[in-house]
Amino acid sequence: MSEILFAMIALLALLAVGVPVAFAILAATLVGLLLVGDFPLHVATQASFQPTGDFLLLAIPFFILTADLLANGTLGRQVIGLATRIVGRFRGGVGQSSVVTSLVFSGVSGSAVADASGLGRVLIPWTKKVGYPASYAAAVNSSTSILGVIIPPSIPMILFAATSGASVAAVFAAGVVPGIILAVGMLLVCWFVALRNGFPRVRVRLTPKRLLKDLLLALPAIVLPVLMIRLVLLYGVATVTEVSVLAALYAVVLRVTIYRDLSVKGFLQSMISTSAATGVVMLLIMTSSALSWLLTVQELPQRLASLVLDTVDAPWLIMLAMIVLLLLVGMFLDMSPAILLLTPVLLPLADRIGMDPVHLGVVMVLALAIGLFTPPVGTTLYISSSIGEVKVEQTVRALLPFYAVAMLVLLLIAFVPSLLVTL
Repeated sequence: MSEILFAMIALLALLAVGVPVAFAILAATLVGLLLVGDFPLHVATQASFQPTGDFLLLAIPFFILTADLLANGTLGRQVIGLATRIVGRFRGGVGQSSVVTSLVFSGVSGSAVADASGLGRVLIPWTKKVGYPASYAAAVNSSTSILGVIIPPSIPMILFAATSGASVAAVFAAGVVPGIILAVGMLLVCWFVALRNGFPRVRVRLTPKRLLKDLLLALPAIVLPVLMIRLVLLYGVATVTEVSVLAALYAVVLRVTIYRDLSVKGFLQSMISTSAATGVVMLLIMTSSALSWLLTVQELPQRLASLVLDTVDAPWLIMLAMIVLLLLVGMFLDMSPAILLLTPVLLPLADRIGMDPVHLGVVMVLALAIGLFTPPVGTTLYISSSIGEVKVEQTVRALLPFYAVAMLVLLLIAFVPSLLVTL
């Protein structure tokens, strides 16, 4: 266990001096391996490359490309315009517009990282342009992007279902209500923060004619997650990767034939930005997988589970311990390896307290999603701060109320399972 402790200390120290996250994780893994001493260092390289051969990961670049194509063209502006007309007139409406836009696009990518990078390149500069602080813009984007992994379709939910044996459709259905509750909570946070800081409002006219026009123009973005993705995945017509390709083709056809705003240059720019974003995601997955392998070798999850069972007896305390474990792991590991690592460990605990596997899946995804915008390894946090050109520390300070509402929703879903929609 001391090797893991020193590895975590090395990780925090490297992040504190500004080492890029992926390289800090890899260096911390190497520190742990050197201290263990029983493994050749090339094992870390093998552990890093192994997850990249997963066919499911091929969906990531196509989902990112879809989000980039839809968000950066006329359609993206129409969705933002529609959200602005609906909530932009209210106090905190700019942030609320970002929440609504993320909610609309949550069914497009299935990935919080894709939403953070794809939508962030549009929403963050726009939020800054109308007079909001860059830290606030980055905070809203990094926190609301997790709606993409809570509201179906969700790649982490698919991974959980595959690992636990639960029904994918059941886990998808159970994620709808938590996602909506979280979105409403974030809308309230945007209002409260804007009211407290006196942020400006966006003056827009709201007429039935203009609202209908914006709604019709934004309809393709709303139709995509409902018809093409949710129904196709729900009825098993195609795999997630196949759906991602169909979604990308849909985005291209839409912009070429209906909006007619996609040039060869624009398409190449989307391809380049998609490649860069995919590189960031894959590098983080590779390095976090190496660290995940080290944790597995040292049996840290199993020891933590045994510790919980030996020291805690009350069901609500076991639930609370599971949440704390998920939050801690989510701070250091990417969602995919964390789900693959922790699902076999937490299933016995859930069974002991009579917790349904579908309920466990939603709690796991939501808790680990919070880690995506929590330091020291918050993927959407670093992506949003980079786009907003603001220091991570400033974004974290602006995120404090978003952390609070996310934690409240997590506790609500964990202890009130009747809120979940079941099939």
